[in-house]
Amino acid sequence: MQLTDGQRLDWLRLIRTDGIGPRTFRGLINRFGSASAALDALPDLTKRTAKRAVPPSKAEAEREMAAAARLGIRFIAMGEAAYPKALHATDTAPPLIAVRGDPAALLRASVAIVGSRNASTAGLAFTERLARGFGEAGLVVVSGLARGIDARAHRATLSTGTVAVLAGGQDRIYPENHAGLVEEIVGAGWAVVAEMPMGWVPRGRDFPRRNRIISGLSLGTVVVEAARRSGSLITARFALEQGREVFAVPGSPLDPRAEGTNDLIREGATLVGEVEHVLSVLAPLRDGRAAPAEGLNDRPEKSGRHDYWDEIDFDGGSATALPLFPDAADPAGPFAEPQCEPQSEPHDDRARLIACLSPTPVGTDELARSSGLPVRVVQTTLLELELDGRIERHGSGTVSLASPAWVGRSGS
Repeated sequence: MQLTDGQRLDWLRLIRTDGIGPRTFRGLINRFGSASAALDALPDLTKRTAKRAVPPSKAEAEREMAAAARLGIRFIAMGEAAYPKALHATDTAPPLIAVRGDPAALLRASVAIVGSRNASTAGLAFTERLARGFGEAGLVVVSGLARGIDARAHRATLSTGTVAVLAGGQDRIYPENHAGLVEEIVGAGWAVVAEMPMGWVPRGRDFPRRNRIISGLSLGTVVVEAARRSGSLITARFALEQGREVFAVPGSPLDPRAEGTNDLIREGATLVGEVEHVLSVLAPLRDGRAAPAEGLNDRPEKSGRHDYWDEIDFDGGSATALPLFPDAADPAGPFAEPQCEPQSEPHDDRARLIACLSPTPVGTDELARSSGLPVRVVQTTLLELELDGRIERHGSGTVSLASPAWVGRSGS
C-alpha cells in the first residue's frame, strides 16, 4: 500500500480528531474503507455518543504537514513499505508516524534499552557496554531520549544505529537540552520518531504512549536500573503484552534503582550480565527461526487495560482513558525521575557525587564523566565522603556507597 498525498492528509485529519485513537482509527477504516469516508461519516456517528468528534480542517492539517516538511519530516502510514513491520504487528500501532532522518533505520532489527533517569555511574557504564555490543552485532538501539540510561544508549550507538522515540511533537524535544542529541542522531543517518502533532508539548500520559512504540519497534527490551514506579517498567509491560522479549540487569538490593529490575527478573525476565545474554535469545528472532516470545512467557489476552486515549465507542458511549498512575499529569510527574544530581543544592559537589554512586563499585574517571565534575574535585570530595563513612573503597581505585552496616559503624 502507498497513500497518495490526498489520502495521507485524510489519515492525518482522522487520527488528529479528538476521540480517535489507534483502535478507533483502525475500526473506522475497516468499516468505511477509507479515511475520507470515515471523516464524512463522523457527524452522523457522533450523534449517538456523548462526545463530538470534530476533525481538524483541511487547512490545519496542511499547516502541520508544511511545518513537518520544513524539518525534513515524513509521515509514514501503517501498511506502507517504510512502516516498521515490528511496530505494525502491535495492537495499538500508531496509524501515522512522523519520522525525521532515515526511515530505513526503522526496518532493521532493533533492541530497546531503557532505564532510570537518575542513573548511577555503574548503570551508565554498563548501558554503554551493552549498547556498543548490540551495535557491533548489527542491532539498532531504540530508546526514549530521556536523561540517564536513554541518552547514554543513544550516544553509544551513533556510529552503529539508534532510533529515538519522542513523547511530544518533533519540534518539542523533551528534555529541551537533548535537542543537540536529536541533531546528532539525524546527522549520523538514523531516525527520530513521533506520533503526536507538531507543536505538542508532552504530558504525563504521553510517556506511556511513547513507551509502547519503543517496545513495539524492538525484538526485545532491556531494562537497566528502574525503581518500582519507573516508566521503564511500563515499557517492559508493553513488551510483555506485545509478545516481545524482556531483559533486566540485576542490581544491589540496597539500591532503590535496582528494585524494579530485580522484580522483573524474579517474575521471569532474562537476567543480563553481558551482551551475549541478549544476543543469544534474539538470534532465532533475527534470522526467522522462531516467532517472537509470548511474553514472560505466556502472552496475555489484549485486555485494553492500558488505554491512554479518550477513544469514542461508536457503538455506545465514550470510553474514558485513565493513566496508569492517577497523579500522572505532566512530564515531571511519576514518569520522570530525578537526574544524576540532587534536586536541591544543585551546586553541592558531595550531593552530586552521592546521586551518581550506588552499591556497585565504579572508578574515579567514570564518576567524573557522569557527574560532570573535574577529576580533582571528585577525588577531594570522595576523600571527604570517605572520612564521613559515606563511601567504601575497593580494589583498582573504585568506590561505592557504603552499606548501611558500614555507615552505622563509622558513626559509632
